[in-house]
Amino acid sequence: SGLVLVKNPHLDLMEEDVLYHLDLGTKTHNLPAMFGDIKFVCVGGSPNRMRAFAQFMQRELGLAAAGEDVADICAGSDRYAMYRAGPVLSISHGMGIPSISIMLHELIKLLHHAKCRDVTIIRIGTSGGLGIEAGSVVITDTAVDSSFQPRFEQVVLDDVVVRSTELDKDLAEELLTCSRDIPDFPTLIGHTMCTYDFYEGQGRLDGALCSFSSEKKLEYLRRAYEAGVRNIEMESSAFAALCGLCGLKGESCRLHLL
Repeated sequence: SGLVLVKNPHLDLMEEDVLYHLDLGTKTHNLPAMFGDIKFVCVGGSPNRMRAFAQFMQRELGLAAAGEDVADICAGSDRYAMYRAGPVLSISHGMGIPSISIMLHELIKLLHHAKCRDVTIIRIGTSGGLGIEAGSVVITDTAVDSSFQPRFEQVVLDDVVVRSTELDKDLAEELLTCSRDIPDFPTLIGHTMCTYDFYEGQGRLDGALCSFSSEKKLEYLRRAYEAGVRNIEMESSAFAALCGLCGLKGESCRLHLL
């Protein structure tokens, strides 16, 4: 039916579902009226970037005059920012798996309560590239962990639950085809490695701690490249796992800056 799925039987027993970190709720807001026509959701780390993206989409869709601002739907919360431009929702998620996971749980419930259908969600932002030209865009086919395995390990109570991290391959190919109309950004499909840390977890030598040599770092990155990894960031595995489990057509597109 194209509906966004939730896999939590406890929700049916709740008098109200409060989306605490989005400052929304099923009793305080008419979610179907506010969001029922959403078809695309774009998420990214920075609130300022997602605001700028929403303004860009307003101009592209002819929905606002030049310079007109967009309202933060989540202004009552200081955790995330949310904007909309017609059928496009633009939301910040902060940095790292814990932050994006909280946002995605509440976003998925929001889309479910709003009775949205056939929603496509795209993660946009920046990452560290691996063996590619600066300014390239990596479209993720599969998110892998630090051992280059396509899995997301989530500790639930005292169990370690392993979830798949494959993203929608048809959507990846569609985005790659669209990229050919924008020659300024070389675009490719590849694996994205998701880490739990920006410094040691990504092999950086400039953190407060560093327990490895530059030679060991380069050897590790060589093995990552040979395993198909083309960029490194900190959200893709949780993003892929949650989208897949809840029936969302999802993809991640990251710009390699350096």
